[in-house]
Amino acid sequence: MFNKILIANRGEIACRVAATARRLGVRTVAVYSDADAHARHVLACDEAVHVGASAPRESYLQWRRIIEAAQATGAQAVHPGYGFLSENEEFAQACADAGLVFIGPPPSAIAAMGSKAAAKALMEKAGVPLVPGYHGQDNDPALLAREAARIGYPVLIKASAGGGGKGMRRVDRAEDFAAALASCQREAKASFGDDHVLVERYVLRPRHIEIQVFADSHGHCIHLNERDCSVQRRHQKVLEEAPAPGMSAARRAELGAAAVAAAKAVGYVGAGTVEFVAEELDDGDIRAYFMEMNTRLQVEHPVTEAVTGLDLVEWQLRVAAGEPLPKTQEQITLHGHAIEARICAENPDAGFLPATGTLEVARWPEHVAFRRNADGEPFHVPAPVRIDRGFDEGDAISPWYDSMIAKLIVWGEDRAQALARLDAALAQVQLMGLHTNVAFLRRVVGTQAFAKADLDTALIERERAALFEAAPLPAELAAAAVAAQVLAAEAALEGADPWSRRDGWRLHGGAERLLSLQVHGQDLTVAIARHHDGALALRIADQRWPLAVRRRPDGRHDVQLGERRFAAAVHARGERFAVFCDAGSALVTEFDPIVHAGEGAGDAGRLTAPMPGKVIAFMARAGDRVQRGQALAVMEAMKMEHTIHAPHDGVVQELLYAPGDQVAEGGELLKLGPA
Repeated sequence: MFNKILIANRGEIACRVAATARRLGVRTVAVYSDADAHARHVLACDEAVHVGASAPRESYLQWRRIIEAAQATGAQAVHPGYGFLSENEEFAQACADAGLVFIGPPPSAIAAMGSKAAAKALMEKAGVPLVPGYHGQDNDPALLAREAARIGYPVLIKASAGGGGKGMRRVDRAEDFAAALASCQREAKASFGDDHVLVERYVLRPRHIEIQVFADSHGHCIHLNERDCSVQRRHQKVLEEAPAPGMSAARRAELGAAAVAAAKAVGYVGAGTVEFVAEELDDGDIRAYFMEMNTRLQVEHPVTEAVTGLDLVEWQLRVAAGEPLPKTQEQITLHGHAIEARICAENPDAGFLPATGTLEVARWPEHVAFRRNADGEPFHVPAPVRIDRGFDEGDAISPWYDSMIAKLIVWGEDRAQALARLDAALAQVQLMGLHTNVAFLRRVVGTQAFAKADLDTALIERERAALFEAAPLPAELAAAAVAAQVLAAEAALEGADPWSRRDGWRLHGGAERLLSLQVHGQDLTVAIARHHDGALALRIADQRWPLAVRRRPDGRHDVQLGERRFAAAVHARGERFAVFCDAGSALVTEFDPIVHAGEGAGDAGRLTAPMPGKVIAFMARAGDRVQRGQALAVMEAMKMEHTIHAPHDGVVQELLYAPGDQVAEGGELLKLGPA
């Protein structure tokens, strides 16, 4: 085993690798950019080396600096995590040339599978079924357009060197192909340094099923069964689970054998994932097509760990150190069901636009580790919950990197139990300071389609009414929770003498405390009324409810509003209140009604940046007439492209930025005058 390794990554995966290394007694070296100087992964390692500016191209993709850092600190091996340099054969070879062990497959295997087009050609020769498409090297736009027409719409354009949904677009009409191709190639070039793409038939109602494989340098290769990663948004995974619902033992064995054959065909060593797109046939069976092989550890590897009782990072380290695989195929077992939810800084109600800001509050469910018994077999505590995270409370989420904050993993004896535990765990997540997808994840988990395992990559779109038009936490419940927090804060300021009491007592009659609150974008005047006998009431407009509040030992408020009783956690930061309860969450703002009345004047119709990022291109020039909804600009943030559309008909008067410029959130991109 190694004495010291360098982790060439950041965020939760760097923290994850460091945790296993620490358990094995292996020292760790972190690398960090300007933006990550105080990041959690830096604190999780024994040493840390600065490798450059905030942009990935100037830090985490600077592999020469990373190799120099490994050599300078005496590291024997480099763990690439996932993303960044994890599937870069040049980096893997450079590590070997520098006398460092690359904790991953050999460069030849990365090269063979790193190009989606080359991998498909290899699999085609091996007889593995492929999705009909064009996988050639010629990327002339006219040729690709003709191939798309031959394949038949809808088609999927995919970055050949890509992953993580980047450089991928579904195209339904021939007239949209050119713009989608250009966008894919820009995104692929920015993320992977390679703008080569392939074009495939878009499988309707596809399921995304992948097989975890592991190989050592002694000629052994096995699979650790499958994961279902069908629930996606913008071709990026949202929920992953193991095993795949409805997967028969025979189909599992068939796909597992195909995945092992694919790994052996390229002389694979280490952890890898063979991905298939599957479609359901008329007889209920599944037909699977090879998509790609990811030559690295996957984001969703914890669900495989949960149902097998194995530590895949430990396996990676042991295999890289020259040890044989710890188990044979016959010794791999499945126990129970696991689901992972990706918690991201994004706004689902605004097209999943990435969000930035500071995690002013970060509360997580209690982490209950997956454990093993004395024989090394899975042993699960009654309510296993695992949190893999890369941020602490007070940390900033920057626009430079991926939007994922953490992964929440739960295990159950069966899928129904895992679902219930996932919903309960998500209800305990409390994040304040920026938009997140936590409430959205709870809605996905609560849909009938997901509960019944009616899965495909369009599930989110199919369930749009339930996911994007769901009723938020009722305003009166949010207001009652804020009232409880205000009353508790006032009580905390009271002294022992009666003159310091702040309960609103009057010799005759009662008293009211007025709060001007904004809940779900609606302005409300909320009155907390205290009667002469001390009883409380809450009034909003002409509605009035009896109110009773009590502080619980865990810091939450026990609130009874009329006939409804609930527990609420409320975090106050200045004039903002974040409310979390089982029925949902809300961000409530207290405002000065006089000042508030004059705000927002003159802002209607401004074309502003919805998030901080870089301007990629403008699709209009000064003097152009545009229509509402017309694409006007493309921005890049968190390694993804986002198109900005015209808010109304008008004439472009002036472009306020140039391609390549950085824009702050809310910055006006261009002047759009009346038509």
